[in-house]
Formats: sequence, C-alpha cells, structure tokens
Amino acid sequence: MELPGDRYSSAQGDSCVEVAVTEQAVHVRDSKDVTRPAFAVSPDRWSRFLDFVAEV
Repeated sequence: MELPGDRYSSAQGDSCVEVAVTEQAVHVRDSKDVTRPAFAVSPDRWSRFLDFVAEV
C-alpha cells in the first residue's frame, strides 16, 4: 500500500514507523512490516498524541 502525502521515517533499534500527512488525515504504519494495515487519525488527534508524547 502506498501512503499518500509526505513521508517521514525514523528508526530506533527494531522499531520503525512511517507517517504520511495529508490535509484530511495522518496515516501511520510499521514500515518494516508493510503487510500490516496503516491506520489514520485526524490531524487534531495526531497533534494531541504528539503533545502527550512530548510530556512523557
């Protein structure tokens, strides 16, 4: 599956996540296992998630 929009990847050890941002949604998937489906969240929810992660 090809994710729409811009792509950003980051790898730390065995974990690697690919994120594609569009106006309508933020699509997330495991780039090392592309057989698993991507999931999408609204840009607002993604922003809240990033705020939460920054606080942890």
